[in-house]
Amino acid sequence: MVRQRSILSLILVLVTTFLVSCGGPSVATAPPTYTEAQVVKIQEYIPEIQMVQDRSPELKNLIQSGEWIKVGNFIHGPMTEARLSMTYVLPNLLPQDQPKGRQITKDLLSHLVKIDQAASAGNTIQALSGYKDAYVDVDKFLQLIPTQADS
Repeated sequence: MVRQRSILSLILVLVTTFLVSCGGPSVATAPPTYTEAQVVKIQEYIPEIQMVQDRSPELKNLIQSGEWIKVGNFIHGPMTEARLSMTYVLPNLLPQDQPKGRQITKDLLSHLVKIDQAASAGNTIQALSGYKDAYVDVDKFLQLIPTQADS
């Protein structure tokens, strides 16, 4: 009986040694990068988003002066077009950036709704708060975008 245990132990040690020696080091994979085609598709939509970012003082002035119809037009026009451009960019982002990008576009929509509701009620303070939050979202999204040098 003792002899069988020692033979069994020896066989298990040999099998374990064989299995450990066959399992070589894992191959390191390169981090995902953007393809040239992805960068081209993304760059196609960036001007629309940057144009809205550049026009941020215009929306702030409209809110401060209480021109609520023009605020609504701005939100439903250029801001909505920029949000649509963001949704077109999302599938071309790196897989780890896509959930973050989706969340930013959802947040932007909720902030635009907040501005629109404030404009309907004539609430300048709430509209300015939504304005600031919306442009923070636009800035966050633009930080996810690769530049030509990143690719």
